[in-house]
Amino acid sequence: QVQLVESGGGLVQPGGSLRLSCAASGSIRSIQTVAWYRQTPGKQRELVAGFTTAGIPTYSDSVKGRFTISGDNVKNTVYLQMNSLKPEDTAVYYCNIPIFRTGLTVSNTVRFDWGQGTQVTVSS
Repeated sequence: QVQLVESGGGLVQPGGSLRLSCAASGSIRSIQTVAWYRQTPGKQRELVAGFTTAGIPTYSDSVKGRFTISGDNVKNTVYLQMNSLKPEDTAVYYCNIPIFRTGLTVSNTVRFDWGQGTQVTVSS
């Protein structure tokens, strides 16, 4: 069984930065199997960032150039560095393991139940 715990959210002004962490425990082959997702009220949960099977980071168009995903296999932790935050980035952010990955994509469907997530609020 895999456990994923998100942290690092908070309130930040537009243009600010936050770094989210996802601590993984259990049977996980590589920290690069973990991806970040987010959900705002009334909208479907969406993929934000993940690693393809080639180990290449992939991002949603809305965060490309502003967010960076990275992983630490020693600490079993995946990070999401979020810069130049916008009000539309306000959401609950979750980490999970996608059902499938390819050389180019990461799925929006995931293997495990969603955790608590971490709230990110971008507001002045």
